[in-house]
Amino acid sequence: MNQLNLFIELTRLRKPIGYMLLFWPCAWGLTLIYDFSNNLQIYFNYLLLFFLGSVLMRSAGCIVNDILDRKFDQRVDRTQDRPIASGKITIKIGLLYVLILCSLAFLVLINFNYFTIIIALASMPLAFTYPLMKRFTYWPQLFLGITFNYGLILGWTSISEQMSLTPLIFYIGAIFWTLGYDTVYGFQDIKDDEIIGVKSTSIKFKGTAKIFLIVCYLSLVSSLIIGGLIMNFSLVYFLFILIPIIHLFYQINNFDSKNPTSCLKVFKSNNNFGIIIFFNILIGKLF
Repeated sequence: MNQLNLFIELTRLRKPIGYMLLFWPCAWGLTLIYDFSNNLQIYFNYLLLFFLGSVLMRSAGCIVNDILDRKFDQRVDRTQDRPIASGKITIKIGLLYVLILCSLAFLVLINFNYFTIIIALASMPLAFTYPLMKRFTYWPQLFLGITFNYGLILGWTSISEQMSLTPLIFYIGAIFWTLGYDTVYGFQDIKDDEIIGVKSTSIKFKGTAKIFLIVCYLSLVSSLIIGGLIMNFSLVYFLFILIPIIHLFYQINNFDSKNPTSCLKVFKSNNNFGIIIFFNILIGKLF
């Protein structure tokens, strides 16, 4: 039971916000392309597969992140008790867990078409090198956005078996979404990060954080509108765009960069945003 608890702690399974933020872009991409006049069983089966894949890959990513960042984690109050940083789990055991989780994720992946399998595998190097980016650039959140929202493209290709402009428009918007919410998240550790010497958009835009969030979220909303126009969504979709706009305004208004509790609360609220966009796209498809 102790090892099980350590595994759950290591993979953050008690913190679903991580894998939900990975899952929602998958659901967006799938919903954008799916023809709802067809058998809905296929749609729900694919949603389940993407959910399982999100949980497995996020769990594996957490372990890789903790292995690469173990020395940094030991110097940050919020992370110093993580299983690998504290020595409760060895690096060898951690790598074994990664291998098992990735193997299970591959079993999920092979349920999709060949094109989706190939482009999913092509993203793996970026997914597992993302934790290193904070050592070299103030834009690790950009690399996270590219990686974390890749599922939007996979959701599209799982049905269409080809790329097009539409998912790329939504994908770019989703990258700006991640730039925003992970910048908010980074303010929790900004003091420790500055001492340690790691980089982030939180540090780069420390004095203009809300302006940066406004730019990111305006870019996100623009992509949702442009993508909706390309998809020929009805007026109902564009009216409902007001709901995520209000939610993003709530985030900016309630964000306090000097209050870690506020940062975490605003960050977690992005799960609600993911749900809202999912239903917005569904409305655009059905009405």
